[in-house]
Amino acid sequence: MQNLVSLMWFKRIALIATALALFVVVLGAYVRLSDAGLGCPDWPGCYGTLTVPESQSAIAHAQQAYPDKPLEMHKAWKEMAHRYVAGTLGLLVLALCVLGWRARRYISVSPLVPSALLVIIGFQAMLGMWTVTLLLKPVIVSSHLMGGMTTLALLTWIAHRHFGSTSKRVVESDLVRFWIRGALLVIFAQIFLGGWTSTNYAALACTDFPTCHGQWMPDMDFSTAFHWVRELGQTAAGQPLELSAFTAIQWTHRVGALITFIYLSTLGVMLLKNERLKSFGILLFALLFMQISLGIGNLVLHLPLALAVGHNMGAALLLMTIVVLNSIITELSKGSH
Repeated sequence: MQNLVSLMWFKRIALIATALALFVVVLGAYVRLSDAGLGCPDWPGCYGTLTVPESQSAIAHAQQAYPDKPLEMHKAWKEMAHRYVAGTLGLLVLALCVLGWRARRYISVSPLVPSALLVIIGFQAMLGMWTVTLLLKPVIVSSHLMGGMTTLALLTWIAHRHFGSTSKRVVESDLVRFWIRGALLVIFAQIFLGGWTSTNYAALACTDFPTCHGQWMPDMDFSTAFHWVRELGQTAAGQPLELSAFTAIQWTHRVGALITFIYLSTLGVMLLKNERLKSFGILLFALLFMQISLGIGNLVLHLPLALAVGHNMGAALLLMTIVVLNSIITELSKGSH
């Protein structure tokens, strides 16, 4: 009886945590894109407290403790709101891990999956701290984004295994099955390129479309652009990044978007031919159209906050869709309930 109660709560928390993870990803994008990522100069608190200083004495104390970091109330609250929600997600994942081991004979995934998720959440917390202490170093911020997307993907997988249906027979063609598996690699690679573009503030390196600076192959410095260990806006030698490096980042993201569009469009056509997965084909094309429109809109309109955040949400929804497709074609292991 206790195992069945644990299973019931495991399923409920998995669904809630998945929705919350999506919200955390979108909220994180909003905080980053509104330049509030350093709204609090310390971690996990804010100017030495667990909330944003608001009283005159607290503000005075904060300014004395961090004289080089003037308090901007609206940015600090954005950052702390993100930390509070992310912390809540961490507690839900902890509960998911405990319940998963209690009901390990009844849940539809290995208990190692929520355990791995707990490890990722712990590493995410460290990345969040390093994001602040290392002053938005691109490799740290990009890794933080990928950790958030991985968390969302695993929670989506867990939730679907308990609320959705699965069967290898849904897809008879090995080619379609292979294409669905490969879509995970394609979307994760493109999400990373998008994150690298955003964290290097290279989204507006080219503001014309479809060309870049009026050319198909502009002047680009790839070696500097994709040197992983460097400070924000600087080369590995500490010199300011030149336009050619920012251009290389933006151009690579565009090429990745084209490859992703072709790949997922091909998958969408395959799904439309399958009566049981036709709705996923329609959904995939709708999300692709939204993403491309938002991407172009961000360039033409010079990165309005709403469109930039929407572009991040679109990537998350595409990822969730592909994870669900992979879950559908993967039958439950023997002994799962």
